[in-house]
Amino acid sequence: MPEGPELHLASHFVNEACRELVFGGCVEKSPVSRNPEVPFESSAYHIAALARGKELRLTLSPLPGAQPPRGPLALVFRFGMTGSFQLVPSDALPPHAHLRFYTAPPGPRLALCFVDIRRFGHWDLGGKWQPGRGPCVLLEYEQFRLCPSRENVLRNLADKAFDRPICEALLDQRFFNGIGNYLRAEILYRLRIPPFEKARTVLEALQQRRPGDPGPLAPKVPTPTLGGTPEWEHGSLEKGGRGHKTLQPHQQQYPAGGKSRKKKSKGAQRGPEDQVENPPPPNKAPSRTQRARRGLPEQTAAQQPEGTSLQWDPEAPRVPEKGKRRRQPATSGRRRPQKIKADTPSLEPEETSAS
Repeated sequence: MPEGPELHLASHFVNEACRELVFGGCVEKSPVSRNPEVPFESSAYHIAALARGKELRLTLSPLPGAQPPRGPLALVFRFGMTGSFQLVPSDALPPHAHLRFYTAPPGPRLALCFVDIRRFGHWDLGGKWQPGRGPCVLLEYEQFRLCPSRENVLRNLADKAFDRPICEALLDQRFFNGIGNYLRAEILYRLRIPPFEKARTVLEALQQRRPGDPGPLAPKVPTPTLGGTPEWEHGSLEKGGRGHKTLQPHQQQYPAGGKSRKKKSKGAQRGPEDQVENPPPPNKAPSRTQRARRGLPEQTAAQQPEGTSLQWDPEAPRVPEKGKRRRQPATSGRRRPQKIKADTPSLEPEETSAS
């Protein structure tokens, strides 16, 4: 659905496309349109467009010496759901071209058409904007931001229009001229406002803030001035002489409890009280595996340093290494007799008596 930005772009299109064109003849309306006839005829005239909110004004201005002599005529269009302007050859008119303006000879004949497929669009004669609409949020932003619209919104928060959800109140053209369905959805989404929050609750917050106030949780940062000297609001600079004195990085004081970002050196990271007194010397003796590889004889107990864990007590039981299974030796030379089930017949032949 065309909204404020779309009508603004349509006005730019008409002004750019029709700047060098001269129109002439009558304005032609399609027989199926229910909009009023346009009683305008001139041998030469120009067309200009201006958008405001959800409305577009088309002005037909006769050139000097045009016949019949007459004054300019203005039309105000509302695009409905599918309205648009197209400039096409006169012998290839698009469907649903409900109002047509033809160019004058010489040159190929063109037609500026108001195309509306669903026929919800409308035009009015006289060129007056619809009464009751607020300032345009695009072309009259200063009026919308300062007065009367924004102040009008804040002064009329008791109006029943703000009893509705914010998603419905944004469609009220008395306060938000040019805002439609997709714009209200984008606005509420980007500002993280719940769409069915009460409009008065959302807009009352504007009364508590100064213009341009970012909010109470905004970081306090220096504001650069034209002279290049930053201004600090909370006494971070020293005043002296004519201006302010900027503290150098090595002169800045960190707040109590804060941490400096400078990394400590290796020597400063560990104090003397953290160091261990008389640390044991590292054991530089090669292990058994290294000795076996090098072909060195194994150290005896007398050669091994005291306090090491390599001493072996022959009386202590040996712990098998992990991951290796040891085969247990048989306790005796006899084998265990195999159990034979009672149901299975014996395989040995029966002994016969000698008698």
